[in-house]
Amino acid sequence: MNICLLGPNNRRIIETLQMHGDRVWCTEERILLEELEPAGIEFIVSYKYRYLIRQPILEKFERKLINLHISYLPWNRGADPNLWSFLEDTPKGVTIHYIDSGLDTGDIIAQKMVEFSPQDTLKTSYEHLTATIEDLFLAQWPSIRSGKAEGTVQPAGGSYHRTADKQRFAHLLTDSWETPIERILGKGQISKTTEG
Repeated sequence: MNICLLGPNNRRIIETLQMHGDRVWCTEERILLEELEPAGIEFIVSYKYRYLIRQPILEKFERKLINLHISYLPWNRGADPNLWSFLEDTPKGVTIHYIDSGLDTGDIIAQKMVEFSPQDTLKTSYEHLTATIEDLFLAQWPSIRSGKAEGTVQPAGGSYHRTADKQRFAHLLTDSWETPIERILGKGQISKTTEG
């Protein structure tokens, strides 16, 4: 299968795909349907990709377009999910989901909760979440690839954040990404809650 990996060149994700005989084209740039069709792309995996995917691609790749997100959806959709899970003390974890026209709102394929110790920092928690989502992808890819991963509708509620939202709490990150998570736990309350 020809796979488009959207996001930074991630050796572990690429090796997982290649292990199943898939050919991988990786890009961090904004994609267009006109680029994907000549390349014979059959499936798209998004991981740490910064652009919204446009409607023509969503239609063409329905149920063949997934995102690896380091939050326990429906909590912390959008930007900086790891940071917000501590600022607002919401469920922490990772989710693989189908991509739809919303932002991190597609049907959930698999997810896993993650626990942290008070000694963890934003950096070590991010590294833990990254390893967890990659492990989950490794385990789930055969089912996803074969079309057997049905997905379930996300529960109502949750939260959403924009990149600009964190500026209000930048003063709490006294050691940047080395800031201990216990120092910021529950200290942010500006999320946009969602109803579905």
